[in-house]
Amino acid sequence: MPDLTSALQLSAPEAALAVGGLVLLMIGAFAGEKSARFVSALSVLLLIGATALAVTGPLGRAFNGAYVADPLAVYGKALIFLSSAVAIVLGDGWMKRTRIARFEYPVLIVLASAGMGMMASSGDLISLYVGIELHSLALYVLAAFHRDDLKASEAGLKYFVLGALSSGLLLYGASLIYGFTGSMRFDEIAAYATTNPSTGLIFGLVFLICGLAFKVSAAPFHMWTPDVYEGAPTPVVALFSTAPKVAAMVLIARTLEGAFAGSHDQWAQVLVLISLISFVVGAFGGLAQRDLQRLLAYSSIANIGYALLGIAAGTEAGVAAMLLFMTLYVIDQFGFFAVILSLSRGGRPIRRIQDFAGLRKDRPVTSIALTVLCLSLLGMPPLSGFWSKWAVFGAAASADSDWLLVAAVAGLVASVVAGFYYLRIIKLMWFDAAPEGVEPIERSPVEAKTIAWACAAFAFPLVIIGLTWLQPLTAAAAAGFGAG
Repeated sequence: MPDLTSALQLSAPEAALAVGGLVLLMIGAFAGEKSARFVSALSVLLLIGATALAVTGPLGRAFNGAYVADPLAVYGKALIFLSSAVAIVLGDGWMKRTRIARFEYPVLIVLASAGMGMMASSGDLISLYVGIELHSLALYVLAAFHRDDLKASEAGLKYFVLGALSSGLLLYGASLIYGFTGSMRFDEIAAYATTNPSTGLIFGLVFLICGLAFKVSAAPFHMWTPDVYEGAPTPVVALFSTAPKVAAMVLIARTLEGAFAGSHDQWAQVLVLISLISFVVGAFGGLAQRDLQRLLAYSSIANIGYALLGIAAGTEAGVAAMLLFMTLYVIDQFGFFAVILSLSRGGRPIRRIQDFAGLRKDRPVTSIALTVLCLSLLGMPPLSGFWSKWAVFGAAASADSDWLLVAAVAGLVASVVAGFYYLRIIKLMWFDAAPEGVEPIERSPVEAKTIAWACAAFAFPLVIIGLTWLQPLTAAAAAGFGAG
């Protein structure tokens, strides 16, 4: 019994989300659709409470090593849960305005967050798979949440089918790893792989990486991303771009640095190759896009390539750089999506890049915020996007690897190419006139406008102050990896 009590204390954040999600589901089922806003408010409070439990809870291992609570997991969960709470706030008002508000939306995000929390704390292959599937099943439904929209239904179906394919790759890789090592636990796999390297084990690792790469939409496993981003409701896409990617990146770091630290030379080559392909696909694929959400899909593909360089470095500084990159990336993404959610004409959300033409006249402050966010995503110094790329490029360059140095240079080139579509948005806002006869921009929702301005303010100048505490936190999280 003491062991079970200790295990429940360690896993309290996920347990609270799972139980709380079921309670919220019952409230919504009995109260009906009029309870959507109330359930959303309770969901935000529940996620904040889960963050507090994760930050203040004990560290250690539970369930025979399947669950790990260490500083890396704590940092990842705090970022995941708070990102999910912001996604609920952004989505609540937007879905009410578009008349698709349902109480299931926040409940699904809460349940997905429980799965993402488990991903961050995975200590073996079984908990890895359970966490991935728990959060994926909720995301499949969220992608098709606007059930009367054909594009949303197509997005949900495509995400589900390709997600099943990626799960097959992941399970096949896990079965090979288990077959060669005889264990599911990461620490035991690491001990075996160090003393008994084999080709079969490397094959299993490659399949496992392929399955995980799908979850972060890294090329060439990005096929679902542009179509799903285009079809899914905008607040759902904001969620897809943030919390699940953080969870998957922490899981990739935990799996590769924990279970296969002795095989770094092998898996680092795979990650570098994935990063290079992601740079090319993300930078050049985004040039031809006219839909904002498809553009952001290609932007996310390129940015994940940058984050993977930190993990590929195989060092403590690399993991810290990845965490810093993902934190600043999440803030920029939420700011960009909040701007999109705050703008509409004739009751219809703005979706085309061309719709930004002449925005400076109707919304000068929002135009300034979007300009800052675009320059940050571009990597312009001294904005937050510059510091995030500086961190991962620095970690890659200092890893004493020619492959990583080449990848860092390629990433710099890709940033220049991708800069075109960010600068095009700025040019449309400030220098082009709105087409004649176009309807004026409607009044911006308070929550979306506030989040957009706050994220832009953090991107610059508050990031200068924020880095003084973010860098020590990410360094401590990376240093405490596996110390639970």
